[in-house]
Amino acid sequence: MQIKVNGVELCVETFGNPADPPVLLIGITMLSWPDELCTALTSRHVVRYDLRDTGQSTYADPEAPDYDLRDLVTDASELLSALELGPTHVVGMGVGGFIAQLLALDHPDQVASLTLVSTRPVAPGPVDADLPDHAPEVMAQVFGRPAPDWTDRNSVIDYMAESTRLLSGSRGFDEQDARATAGAIFDRAAPTPKAQRASHLGTTFGAINCQPRWRERLGEISVPTLVVHGDEDPFFPHGNGVALSDEIPDATLLTLPRTGSGLPRATWPTVVDALLRHTS
Repeated sequence: MQIKVNGVELCVETFGNPADPPVLLIGITMLSWPDELCTALTSRHVVRYDLRDTGQSTYADPEAPDYDLRDLVTDASELLSALELGPTHVVGMGVGGFIAQLLALDHPDQVASLTLVSTRPVAPGPVDADLPDHAPEVMAQVFGRPAPDWTDRNSVIDYMAESTRLLSGSRGFDEQDARATAGAIFDRAAPTPKAQRASHLGTTFGAINCQPRWRERLGEISVPTLVVHGDEDPFFPHGNGVALSDEIPDATLLTLPRTGSGLPRATWPTVVDALLRHTS
């Protein structure tokens, strides 16, 4: 369904009983959160959505956005209000974790708990001296390859499957999942290179204004917080998760062994159990 908030329309999907505790999942597109993972969060009212300029939400120009990170936070806040969810358990992954952190900081009454997955406490660009940056050797492999033909489905699937493999860590790479997800994202996004890049890679976050900083405010977060991070994450290395758990009061760190970026299927039993306990 399409819901108008903050001057744009967001494509939103829900799972479960609206009477159950609400959980908002924030990634790049709603398909950052696979169907099976959403349905595994039993006894929760799960909401996922496409950020603007991705998927089937309002699309303008993800390479020259006329909005900033705080607008994306306002989108999320107004979405919670439009759905009349009340205090909601907020889960942010990757760059979606930036939105989740700021939602907890700037709209604390709307957040019942916070979960941060594979993210960091600073915006795109140079990191703080005490934080590990992207692993250079892996980034050279990921971004040093020829770009796909973003208008060709098979080319994009091949490219994204290889990117997922490079970022997965030693626990294992599920090629079937990676290819299915890439195909589904391709099919939902607008058929232009800009829209496809933004939907698959979150490239908009390299173009939007993310200032001011928020790391120095993490001590203001007062809701129960769970930090989930793979110990072999090459994109936002594990030290970023450690910093979040150290700087958010009473946060709990769940380290996923031999795991890279995101939540591969092998981690789901552990992560679903932790999320159900955290959002009870």
